[in-house]
Amino acid sequence: MAWFRRTQKGIQTATEDKKDVPKGLWYKSPTGKIVDAEQLEKNFYVSPEDGYHVRIGSNEYFQILFDDNQYTELDKNLTSKDPLNFEDTKKYTDRLASAQEKTGLKDAVRTAVGKSKGKDLVIACMDFKFIGGSMGAVVGEKISRAADYALEHKIPLMVISKSGGARMMEAAYSLMQLAKTSAKLAQLADAKIPYISLCTDPTTGGTTASFAMLGDINIAEPGALIGFAGPRVVKDTTGKDLPEDFQTAEFLKEHGFLDFITKRSELKNKVNQYIDLILNQPLRA
Repeated sequence: MAWFRRTQKGIQTATEDKKDVPKGLWYKSPTGKIVDAEQLEKNFYVSPEDGYHVRIGSNEYFQILFDDNQYTELDKNLTSKDPLNFEDTKKYTDRLASAQEKTGLKDAVRTAVGKSKGKDLVIACMDFKFIGGSMGAVVGEKISRAADYALEHKIPLMVISKSGGARMMEAAYSLMQLAKTSAKLAQLADAKIPYISLCTDPTTGGTTASFAMLGDINIAEPGALIGFAGPRVVKDTTGKDLPEDFQTAEFLKEHGFLDFITKRSELKNKVNQYIDLILNQPLRA
C-alpha cells in the first residue's frame, strides 16, 4: 500500500505526519555548491567541488592540528571587563554576556598546548563568532601569555587570526594590545623560538597591523580576506581604483606579504615541516 493517497487536489499528508528536514544537514557554498555536512566535516570543512574554505573556529582548528584532538587549554577563564562603562545601543557588559551565552566561549581567542605530529606546539586561535573576533584586552593578554608559555618551555607558537579588528568598546585598551603582542613576539624572535602566523578569512584591522603579519613565516588559507582598512577607505585615501582581487590571500602572496598559501587539509603537515626545517630537525612523516 502506498504511503500516500491521491485526491483530486493532489497528494494529501496529515500535518502531524509531515517531516521537516533537520537543520545543519547541508551546506551551500557561496558558489552555490551543496555539500553534505558530514562530508564537509570529513573534508576539513572545505567544499570538495569548489575548494571553498568554510569559516571555522578554535574547536575545529584544534581538532585539525593537535594529535588525536588532545590538548590542554591555557588561561581558559579569562574574561573581559568594562573599564569604560561603554554603552551604545546596548551595554558592553550585556554584549559580552550575550556572546558568551551564544558561543560558549569566554572571549574571541582560545589558547592551548598539545602535540602536533608528536611534538609540542602552542596555538592561539581566534573565534570570529565572538563579537566578530574583535581584539580586546583579553585577546591581547591571552596571546601574550601564550607567547610567555612558549618562551618558558621553548615551544613553537602558532597564532590563527580571524578578526574584524580592534574592539571599539574597549577603545585605547584595545589598541594597546597591538604593541603588547608585538613586544612578546619580539622576545620569541630573540630566543629563536619559531612563530607561525596563519591568516584566515577575515583577518583585518588591528590584528593585521600587529601579530598576524609578524610571523617568522606568514601563511594563509585560499581566498582569505586579509587587510587593514576596507577597500572603500583605501580607495578614498589613495584615489586609485583597486584590483578585483585586492586584499585576497592570493593577491598578498603575489605582492610579497605572505610566504605561501596552504589548503586546510595540508595545514598540519606544512606547519610542522617548517618547524622542523627552522629548528634543523629531521622531517616528520
